[in-house]
Amino acid sequence: MTQISRKSRSRFTDYIIPACAALICAGAAYAGADTTFDPALTKFTDFLEGSGGKIITVLSLAAGLIGLASGRFSLGQIAVPVGVGIGVGTGVPIVTSVVTAII
Repeated sequence: MTQISRKSRSRFTDYIIPACAALICAGAAYAGADTTFDPALTKFTDFLEGSGGKIITVLSLAAGLIGLASGRFSLGQIAVPVGVGIGVGTGVPIVTSVVTAII
């Protein structure tokens, strides 16, 4: 019985001592306070919401039309450009607001 209690005491100190050291040395963490990537995020969202999103949608539509002209019809050739347009137009603000709300 004493051997079990020595083992449990040893395991207890194996976890408690590093935990106490980590608590003493830990600093405060501020979620969302870092602005390192804000300029890149702003440029990327402006690109997708502006002319870049329109270009992506038009290229997707052109690829669908080329597929239709080649004689093989698929619903995906129509649905994908529509989905891309909706995703680029409304997806960026939705994702940005969700990430901001979570952080």
